[in-house]
Amino acid sequence: MHETAPEVTLGVPRLAWGDTLLFENLRFRLDAGRWTCLLGPSGVGKTTLLRLIAGLEPGALVATGDGRPLKGRVALMAQQDLLLPWLTAQNNVLLGHRLRGRRVGAVERERAMALLEAVGLAGDAAKRPAELSGGMRQRVALARTLMEDRPVVLMDEPFSALDAITRHRLQDLAAALLTGRTVLLVTHNPLEALRLGHKVWVLGGRPGRLQGPIVPPGAPARDPAEPHLLAMQAELLKELASSLARLEAAS
Repeated sequence: MHETAPEVTLGVPRLAWGDTLLFENLRFRLDAGRWTCLLGPSGVGKTTLLRLIAGLEPGALVATGDGRPLKGRVALMAQQDLLLPWLTAQNNVLLGHRLRGRRVGAVERERAMALLEAVGLAGDAAKRPAELSGGMRQRVALARTLMEDRPVVLMDEPFSALDAITRHRLQDLAAALLTGRTVLLVTHNPLEALRLGHKVWVLGGRPGRLQGPIVPPGAPARDPAEPHLLAMQAELLKELASSLARLEAAS
């Protein structure tokens, strides 16, 4: 049985890069067992928020709804695939187990193979990263993230290197396999956010402020052809344009 996914709350009293005030008195909540999607112009601090939650950057207060520490309960998929070049695709999927000194047996190898098959790479398990395209490496990284089987999953542009059809298929896969997890998805793609998010926020300005949430109807992954979803996409694009204008005015 999977561990119950907790609510996660991030508080940032003040965070600056040199003379640039990035965040001040910012509070951000990830609902338990739901997808939260975060949009915003480049450079506004979306990845920084994700890294703060993951504990990779100092300067934030992170709390969970169940009162337990978040450490050891988070899987992170970064923008870069971060595959080890000397390992095969299958062994890269198993990397987390190896780094923690856990035994990698037949059960773990079978699960890694099943995930590679799910992302369309069953025939490439023995290949090393240099033999894979950028999109294929991104799919290995997604399989590795899913292999971690954590209650909280943080994803930074996980589908950005994929073609449109593969991106759509892996959105469906991630929505299915991460049902019931607390997920934060950082993306530049409004339709992707609306397909997958239970709540969608837009980050903009200096210091950064959250606008929203937009709450798409229905359960992920939604049909991108739905008229109401397309209307919400237009609304989001306007909000993103406004966020970019605020960021440029503050720079």
